[in-house]
Amino acid sequence: MTGHPQRTRVALVFGGVSPEHPVSCLTAGSVARAIDAERYQVIGVGITTDGAWVRIPTDELIGFEVKDGHLPQVAEDRPAALLVPVDGGAAIATRVEDRLTDLEPFDVAFALLHGPYGEDGTIQGLFEMLGVRYVGAGVAASAIGMDKDLMKRSMAAAGLPVGPWVAITPSEWTHDQAGCLARIAELSYPLFVKPARGGSSLGISQVDAIEQLIPAIEAARALDPKVVIEQGFTGVREIECAVLGDPDRQPKVSQPGEIVMHGASAFYDFDAKYLPEDQVRLDVPAKLDPAVADQLRDLARRTFVAMDVEGLARVDLFLDADGKAWVNELNTMPGFTRTSMFPMMWAEAGLSYSELIGTLLELALRRPLGLR
Repeated sequence: MTGHPQRTRVALVFGGVSPEHPVSCLTAGSVARAIDAERYQVIGVGITTDGAWVRIPTDELIGFEVKDGHLPQVAEDRPAALLVPVDGGAAIATRVEDRLTDLEPFDVAFALLHGPYGEDGTIQGLFEMLGVRYVGAGVAASAIGMDKDLMKRSMAAAGLPVGPWVAITPSEWTHDQAGCLARIAELSYPLFVKPARGGSSLGISQVDAIEQLIPAIEAARALDPKVVIEQGFTGVREIECAVLGDPDRQPKVSQPGEIVMHGASAFYDFDAKYLPEDQVRLDVPAKLDPAVADQLRDLARRTFVAMDVEGLARVDLFLDADGKAWVNELNTMPGFTRTSMFPMMWAEAGLSYSELIGTLLELALRRPLGLR
C-alpha cells in the first residue's frame, strides 16, 4: 500500500476483550478488504483477548474471515502497539523492549469494537482525551447505548415507546433474589433474559416457563453481572433501520429491513447472525406499506436524535399486529460486515459498502474536536 502520499491515514482498531472479539475481527477484515485504497491508508491495531494492543499488517488483516466455520481472532504474538500523543493528535507506535519504533501518526480512528471495553464509551473517552477524530457515537451515547437498562430508561424518558423490562444488579441478585423474582413475576411470558452490556445476542435466553428463569439469569450473569429481563413481544415483525448522522443536517434513515426467522419459536441469536445456515432471511427492503415504512423511519430518526448519537447506528424496532411500532434497541456500532443488515440497507439505497465506509470516515473527519 505505497505510492499514495495524499491518502487519509485510518487506524482500524479491532478485537478486544469482550466475548464479541471474533465478530469484531470479522468486521475489521471485511472493512480492510473494501476500503478505498486510493483514498485511505489502513493502520491495523488489534487488541487481543487479554487486552494487549498489537500491530496487524494490512495483508494479514484482509484475511480475517470465516474459515471452515471458525471466526478469526487477534494473534498474541504480533508486535506490541501503543497509542501515543503527538502534535495534532495521536500515533501508533511499535514497542520493542524499551524502545518505540515505526511511529505512524493517523488522521482518524475507526474502532470496530463490539461489546464492553470498546463500544461502551471507554475507547471513545481515550480518543477524546488525545484529541483524535473517530467514527461513531461519543462517550455518553456509547455508554448509555451499551447498557440495555440505561438505554431503555433514556428512551422512556424521551417519550419513545419501549416494552416492559426489569434490571437486576449484582447486589440485588445477591441480597434480595426473592425481590428480584417478584419484580420479574409482574412481566408476562415469554421473557428474554440478557446480559445488560452485551451484544451479538450472546448470553441471551428465551424463557417460556418459570423453571427456566434462574438458569437463564445465571447464564447471562456469566457474561455480565448486571442482567436485563424483557417482556417478550409475540406476533411481531422485527424491523431494523440504518441511520447516518450528519453533523450539518438531519440524520439520514434507510428504508427498513426485516429479519424473518424460519422457525416459529426461533429468535435472532448469535449463530443466526454470523453463521447462518438457512435459519434466517433478511428482507431488504422490508415488505411494508409505504406509510408504515415512513412511520418506522421517523421513529428510528427520533431515537437517534434523542439518544444524541453521532455517525451511525442501527435502530431495532418491533411492529405489532395492531400496527404500533416499539423501539427494541439502539446499536451504536452495529454489525458491519458486507452481509450485515446495516450495510445491506444502505446498499439498497445505492450506497455501496466501500462508499459507506468512506462516508463514515468523512463524517468523522468533519466533526469538531472537544465538547460538541
